[in-house]
Amino acid sequence: MTNNLERGAGVLLHISSLPSPYGIGTMGKAAYEFVDNLKAAGQKYWQVLPVGQTGFGDSPYQSFSAFAGNPFFVDIENLINDGLIERKAADGILWGRYAEYVEYDKVYEGRQKLLGIAYDNWKNRREPEYEEFVRKNSYWLDDYALYMSCREHFNNKSWLHWDEDIKNKKPEAVIKYSELLKDKTDYWKFIQFRFYREWDKLKKYANNEGIKIIGDIPIYVSLDSSDVWSNPELFQLDEKLEPRAIAGCPPDAFAAEGQRWGNPLYAWDVMEKDDFAWWKKRITASATLYDIIRIDHFIGIVRYFSIPVELPTKDGHYEAGPGEKLTKAIDSVLGDAKIIAEDLGVKYEPVQELLDKVGYPGMKVMMFGFDGNPNNEHLPHQASKNSIMYIGTHDNETLKGFIDNQPENVVERIKEYISAADNKSICVQMIKSAYLSVSNVCIIQMQDILEKNNFARMNFPSTIGDNWKWRLQQGEFSAKKIMMLKKLVDISGR
Repeated sequence: MTNNLERGAGVLLHISSLPSPYGIGTMGKAAYEFVDNLKAAGQKYWQVLPVGQTGFGDSPYQSFSAFAGNPFFVDIENLINDGLIERKAADGILWGRYAEYVEYDKVYEGRQKLLGIAYDNWKNRREPEYEEFVRKNSYWLDDYALYMSCREHFNNKSWLHWDEDIKNKKPEAVIKYSELLKDKTDYWKFIQFRFYREWDKLKKYANNEGIKIIGDIPIYVSLDSSDVWSNPELFQLDEKLEPRAIAGCPPDAFAAEGQRWGNPLYAWDVMEKDDFAWWKKRITASATLYDIIRIDHFIGIVRYFSIPVELPTKDGHYEAGPGEKLTKAIDSVLGDAKIIAEDLGVKYEPVQELLDKVGYPGMKVMMFGFDGNPNNEHLPHQASKNSIMYIGTHDNETLKGFIDNQPENVVERIKEYISAADNKSICVQMIKSAYLSVSNVCIIQMQDILEKNNFARMNFPSTIGDNWKWRLQQGEFSAKKIMMLKKLVDISGR
């Protein structure tokens, strides 16, 4: 069995990294221009990071909901064109000092102001399309809208710090706060309506141009989320509804000390009783957003690293996950969507056995391949067709940054492998080597296409403060770069 991904190439660029005059990338004009550029470059795939609403640390892997979209990505120009805000209101906001980086505090303040104005100007319209959206998505939207409204009501504190009645989601409290905060819940529903409408339009445009969207879903959800608040029985929580153990991973290629993510762990035994109904809803929703769903930390489905909250990361231990029971549930609701398994990190044979059985392609990262072992699985000549070849992901250094930080003997080994005449040609030759691999799909970070150094790095795992900020500038994805990729597509049969 295979996942049947068509041989082709693509680019990894998050929505937040698109150009725009409003501080962060959106689903507006620049997104459509990027699709046009991908088509001109002969690409078949656009990979984005999770598009959920970000919270503390601005990480798309720590979202307030596994279903809601990021309000930051709602396009300001579209709101202006729809008569919901005036241009002078948008132009009067300081969106940040640096065009190449997102300043999330400025974006948050500006978006909150403009989206509030847009809602006030819209709320008496009651479009039939909106009513249909609310009805169709009520299974997650009602809880999400109430969660965000209560969170604001309680001074932006996580649900664990709310009044006991609504913290425990008592039925009478739900009624009380739903009535008290009705205007606010309608606001959050309106924002999601705008997000999903814009996303659907963008995805259809990309698909019509021959571009499939690859989207990430984090395996875990944030503790500070409507998912955990509304379904506490599905997570490993104690009698106070606080986590007994949290997610992370032991030391690996990304973090020498291991990673302590802090997410609550699933109560897999409870989830299994209703055949993973919550996961089925999540995958169904994801399959409307993406053509191909990349499940982050797929290894955790087979076995997961459990860190007791009172112990350091290194004292965590592995426990068995649901494995094939969950993948069967996922496959039952996938429809035409496909799955990519992010299977990086500590190798565990049962993970590969499951992937072979279900046919999900795994990932290869060329940066991990140059340890001197010619049998290293991340080298292009060791890849299988049913795999995704990367030079690096959003969690890695940029290629140029990686080369700058390697000892001379490793750099020489890389140059010899990819036939690079000098250091300046490494980026182009590395991309060519990835394209020429047997892997059905090859995805290259935009930063590496542009030969950026580590100032453009997207994420430093297990850190906060300097992540998810880099942005593409207008015109940087130039005709020259587009033609380079198109030629590589032609010679590699992608």
